[in-house]
Amino acid sequence: MIVTEQKRENKTELAKKLGVCRSSLYYRAKRDELDEEMKKQILIVLGLNPSYGHKRIALEFKLNNKRIRRCMKKYGIKPYRRRAKSPRKKDDEGKPKSKWKNEIIAFCPVKQNIVWASDFTYIKFRGDFIYLATIIDIYTREIIGWNISTVHDTALVLGAIKHAIERTGKIPVYLHSDQGSEYDAKAYGAYVLGKGIIISMSHKSSPWENAFQESFYSQFKVDLGYVSRFQTVEELIEEIYQTIYYYNNERIHGS
Repeated sequence: MIVTEQKRENKTELAKKLGVCRSSLYYRAKRDELDEEMKKQILIVLGLNPSYGHKRIALEFKLNNKRIRRCMKKYGIKPYRRRAKSPRKKDDEGKPKSKWKNEIIAFCPVKQNIVWASDFTYIKFRGDFIYLATIIDIYTREIIGWNISTVHDTALVLGAIKHAIERTGKIPVYLHSDQGSEYDAKAYGAYVLGKGIIISMSHKSSPWENAFQESFYSQFKVDLGYVSRFQTVEELIEEIYQTIYYYNNERIHGS
């Protein structure tokens, strides 16, 4: 009883010093407790989805986004954001004009497996480079094929195409890419034309003509997050696979 009375007096004195009513101390304590629990849940979501901001986290929890934003601000929680653009491939101004033209420049497919687009990017990891080639169906916006290598060559991009054909069991009408040397190689043309696919290529120095792949890689790098957290290249590659799966199946896409 003496201890209970002492606690009550302490809370009363504290309330007077703070200039608030005694009941507000209970409210604040309860809110802090709820905020701590919410912080844990937010960190779990960000661990799986590093790029989610407060609005997408609120959608995940089905809560008011202002509440999530307040909690994130309180604890200094921030989603992953790219600090700078990834270095791009070397400029191709000196290259001769490709014999392939852009066949899809004003084309809008009405179903899947009409137009696939190919591209590759690189990820710097512990002083080395990992190259990722992907195939996207521009109707569904799904990544349907991919290949990873330590070398960027025609085998890298052909591996992604073969993987897409194997996974979907389909052959596209068009296969679009930029004019990189990997796509201008004889082996590339022989394989693609041999499958009865029409080759389409962007004009020189026109990355916007392969906008779906450019958009994917921009988001992919954000979703992948800081690669320095991985101890081995095997861990990184596993996370690349998980990030592609997440992009295709679980990401809450903005409108």
